Amino acid sequence: MVVQEQIKKRTKLIGIEIIKLIDELPNKPSAWIIAKQIVRSSTSVGANYRAACRAKSDPDFNNKLKIVEEEADETQYWLDVLEESGLIDSARIVNVKKEVNEITAIVVASIKTMRQKQIHKS
Repeated sequence: MVVQEQIKKRTKLIGIEIIKLIDELPNKPSAWIIAKQIVRSSTSVGANYRAACRAKSDPDFNNKLKIVEEEADETQYWLDVLEESGLIDSARIVNVKKEVNEITAIVVASIKTMRQKQIHKS
């Protein structure tokens, strides 16, 4: 599926962008802690989306997509913390925040579609 491959690429690029971003953070204990958290959550978005694409059933796919949603939301949280704490300039993260929001919206829409599909199967 072309759409799945595009989303796989986009979710992986979120993790890569965050990896580049954390190298710009100041060398402070607070930044180190946030860096570890945001790298984990942002790379998990792509990894879990790939897992969802290999789901064994519709319910399995839906459950894996929920994990993607949670990890994307957590990534957004850490981006907000970085921005609001002044550890990174808002202009530096505007594009990655937009992309994380778009991926979250796509995943939420997919979850809703899957729920409707499951309801109609019943």
